[in-house]
Amino acid sequence: MTPISLGTWPTPLEPAPRLATALALDELWIKRDDLTGLGGGGNKVRKLEYTCAEAFAAGAHTLVTTGAPQSNHCRLTAAAAARLGLRCVLVLAGHEPPGLAGNLILDTLAGAEIVWAGDHSPTQVAQAEAARHDGAHLIPFGGTSTVSVQAYVDCAKELVGQLPDFDRVVVAVGSGGTMAGLVHELGPERVLGVDVGAVADPHATVGALLPVPPSALNIDRNQVGRGYAAFTEPTRDAIKLAARTEGLFLDPTYTGRAMAGLIAMGRGDGLTRTGRVVFLHTGGLPGLFGHPEL
Repeated sequence: MTPISLGTWPTPLEPAPRLATALALDELWIKRDDLTGLGGGGNKVRKLEYTCAEAFAAGAHTLVTTGAPQSNHCRLTAAAAARLGLRCVLVLAGHEPPGLAGNLILDTLAGAEIVWAGDHSPTQVAQAEAARHDGAHLIPFGGTSTVSVQAYVDCAKELVGQLPDFDRVVVAVGSGGTMAGLVHELGPERVLGVDVGAVADPHATVGALLPVPPSALNIDRNQVGRGYAAFTEPTRDAIKLAARTEGLFLDPTYTGRAMAGLIAMGRGDGLTRTGRVVFLHTGGLPGLFGHPEL
């Protein structure tokens, strides 16, 4: 599948010396996939280049997808649809809130139709919505599929071209496609995932997309807290540390948890303190504005 161009590549790779010192790491680099260009940026842009190519190949004129109320994937699907001249229907979990904040503002600004799943399964409601619209293409939760995994194979190659001798890359794990693409290209020993609680079994979810056993994957499950939508104290601390050492803004669901995992691994035995560590910034800044409790 030939991808459709939606982003700005390559994304920057930046050193983070003050944050590295705070974490007692030898070297820390930030792969800025929050700066992918489209719709506020984020890792989903790479995946959408493949899933939107599938949609065009199928003759679709409507994109349907699903996610949480502050879904970065949904925000970027809405932005991609607007750029490509397609309709967009977003099926969001739960009930309509009393007011719009964060990603929800951007979803509506981009012209997406929002359907609230209420007490029903968002995936099932999205399937029904796709069936209801002629020429609709259903993009899976998180934009993850066997086709879109190639997006982070591409990213891994890009990263190797920028920093050939890095030791580990740390990344948030939601629907699994980002980590799967990295592992496919770099091998499981160089990729450390931090589970955000989006799926019940991230080892199985990521493993299903790879020719390696799930047991070979390195996924930290200690940052989920009370669940995917709940803010945690380690995440809050990680967000503040990144902002106050590097002017780097993280989100409360994905990158904040991933940084909390990196901090915990650096303090424990899960990460060598020497060598070059890369933190993959997958975006999500608008989600901060949906969490005033920060």
